[in-house]
Amino acid sequence: MKKEASISELGLGCYALSGVYGEVDKDRFRETIKRAKNLGITLFDTAETYGEEAETLLGEMIKPFRDEVVISTKIGAAADPNTSPLRYENVKASCERSLERLQTENIDIYFVHFDDPRTEVEETIEALEELKSEGKIKHYGVSHLPEKRIEEYFKKGDVSFCMMELSAANRGSRKSLLPLCRNHGVKAIAFSVTGRGLLTGEINVSNSFEKGDIRNMDALFKKERFRSGIRVTEKLGEVGERYDKTPVQVGIRWVLEQEGVVSALTGTSSPEHLEENVGGAGWRLKEEDLEELESFFEKEDRILKKKEKEIVREILSEKTSKNISKDFEDLVYVMEVTDDRNLANQEDYEPIFRKLLTLRKKDELERFDIEEAREKLKAIIEL
Repeated sequence: MKKEASISELGLGCYALSGVYGEVDKDRFRETIKRAKNLGITLFDTAETYGEEAETLLGEMIKPFRDEVVISTKIGAAADPNTSPLRYENVKASCERSLERLQTENIDIYFVHFDDPRTEVEETIEALEELKSEGKIKHYGVSHLPEKRIEEYFKKGDVSFCMMELSAANRGSRKSLLPLCRNHGVKAIAFSVTGRGLLTGEINVSNSFEKGDIRNMDALFKKERFRSGIRVTEKLGEVGERYDKTPVQVGIRWVLEQEGVVSALTGTSSPEHLEENVGGAGWRLKEEDLEELESFFEKEDRILKKKEKEIVREILSEKTSKNISKDFEDLVYVMEVTDDRNLANQEDYEPIFRKLLTLRKKDELERFDIEEAREKLKAIIEL
């Protein structure tokens, strides 16, 4: 029996292949995958929802050394909101498609990417367990699901991994999902550990992203969260000077120091950035430096909590402007704060934002939709 490949401290994520950070240079990404293997990275993550080419390209590149690496992919979100991607037959069909695109006999970790409220957890688990017994997947895990739903999977299934956003600039999962993982013996894989590039120190208030880059509406790059992220980067740089490390390397190391985290995914498509990020693995932060960072983060949390509530109150009290894009981005910020600060029940506010996102993707978002969403949020958010 072949020995399973071990998971490296740093993994490579393929989210950039979906075009979320702008135009995709596939040849450069191929070069990044090659470099990752040479640097000792063994975990490669992709998803059906990143587009067919994301799985296909990864499958082609790792085929020569398939037995030496760990592949994780995810059950895609439904393009049609009226369908149920996590129904038994859909899970089985999605897995077959992924196996074909990845050109592999099995998937090491198969993640439930997004929730499907129409489908009972037991039905999805039945499909996942059957895929395991068939040898088509080795382990399964959960990702972008509500915390209550994640806990339900933990209790009813044999969940091995939980994927969560975690960085020095976005620390929420450390107080919510990580303790839950530890309580159930589930390993954590962190993503966006560089704060989508914010912790590199190369992004400041004068930066602009190309059209199509998701960071144009990402709350991490807006208002107080952006200012906080810049302060965090400066602090990481200060600590890094003691180790001859860059801010982003210290940030990645901090993520890996969190109990229960077995790997940190970096989503860069640049071989040069990948080489820098690898410098976040293979060493340890001293206890006194971890304590110093902890004290700094506690101070930042207090500042953010106070100022973000003020910002949410201000956004919700504003009148809708003629700039629909700006108003939309402001409401995305409200959603992120509401989610992180538990200012409302997720089942109440999530449908509001899902509708806005759908309309925006179809280029059908109108001023009336913004006004309607703002009024609904006013009624449910507790400030």
